[in-house]
Amino acid sequence: MTGRTGIAALLPEDVEVDERTSDVPLDTLMPQEYAAIARAVPTRRAEFATVRYCARQALSRLGHPAVPILAGKNREPIWPDGVVGSLTHCDGYRAAAVTSSPGIASVGIDAEVHQPLPDGVDEAVTVAGEVPMLTRLAARYPTIHWGRVLFSAKESIYKTWYPLTHAWLDFTDCELVIDPEHGTFTGHLLVPGPRIGGTAIAGFDGRWSVTGRQVLTAVHQPR
Repeated sequence: MTGRTGIAALLPEDVEVDERTSDVPLDTLMPQEYAAIARAVPTRRAEFATVRYCARQALSRLGHPAVPILAGKNREPIWPDGVVGSLTHCDGYRAAAVTSSPGIASVGIDAEVHQPLPDGVDEAVTVAGEVPMLTRLAARYPTIHWGRVLFSAKESIYKTWYPLTHAWLDFTDCELVIDPEHGTFTGHLLVPGPRIGGTAIAGFDGRWSVTGRQVLTAVHQPR
């Protein structure tokens, strides 16, 4: 992973990543995409256009022609056949990650502004075993907003889970263990996991970093 930065540094070399810190013009949208977002507020149209531009840039490096990236019933991106991927955006950052590697079954990425979670959100996204972990991490590494890292990691896990199950995964359906020294995390599923090649998946492993204003997390599930 030498030379890769941002979310790309958290993923294998055969996952293509494109990321932006400013928005592209709306005319980069393809007609079907513009129709889907035409009534949205300007900020939503801008982030929608930019993550799809990122997706097309990354797909082009896999040899795919430009295609519209539409959304499914739960707003999940619909990828070309043979491709798995994920999109994310937050204030000041947009990114897409895609791969056609036969060894990767699903990918999830997330970016969040590195700041404390709003009041009350911690309780809604944590399970009992995570609370002492977050307390220990905050005492040892007080400059990192660990609740936000946990939130982002669970978002990446959900984005990896959904294409494999097409089912909802609540924040409290997964217990996270964060490794602060190696920039990794493991999400232990508290509900039955998907099966890949006949093997039940009990959890997802990922990586995290704090880069500038953002918390970045990524998960890839081997096939």
